[in-house]
Amino acid sequence: MKKVEPVTLNGRHVRLEPMHADHEPDLRDAAADGELWRLRVTSVPEPEQAAMYIATALMGQQDGTMLPFVVRELSSHAVIGSTRYHDILFDASRVEIGYTWYGKSWQRTAVNTECKLLLLGHAFETLGCGVVGLRTDNFNYASQRAIERLGAKKDGVIRHHFRRRDGTIRDTVMYSITAGEWPEVKAHLAYQLERPR
Repeated sequence: MKKVEPVTLNGRHVRLEPMHADHEPDLRDAAADGELWRLRVTSVPEPEQAAMYIATALMGQQDGTMLPFVVRELSSHAVIGSTRYHDILFDASRVEIGYTWYGKSWQRTAVNTECKLLLLGHAFETLGCGVVGLRTDNFNYASQRAIERLGAKKDGVIRHHFRRRDGTIRDTVMYSITAGEWPEVKAHLAYQLERPR
């Protein structure tokens, strides 16, 4: 697996740009679209915590464990959310995709499908990953359905795994896509982007 380095990934609907400190106002605005930080099963920052959210992501990038992106919607040129590679394991040729959120106005659109197509394509075709993982809160049923729609396989549940912002401890549902599964998943995602909505 190649070194995971900052890169811009271009699609037809969105562009994934390396996150930097100047994105703070944009991420504040994106999170305010639907007050997403009020959802207990997401990692969306409260507006006043956007700077810390970015700083933490960039520390992970410096440590080599994360590569954070902002999601820019191309027709409006607005930053509408964030996503990243995380838990980067070179020895296992594995990355995970997560910390993904979009403003409410952009949910249930082509945005998530294209973001995942870009991230998975880069992971498998450029970085040479053997597997890409995805995870979500056991009570985040919308996220579980979205991950399953991608074609990811459920690996299992890690119980009592991670503290939510409200102090409760969540179980984490784990999914993955292997390099061997990628061609079929890629074709499925391309079809989802092209089909009439």
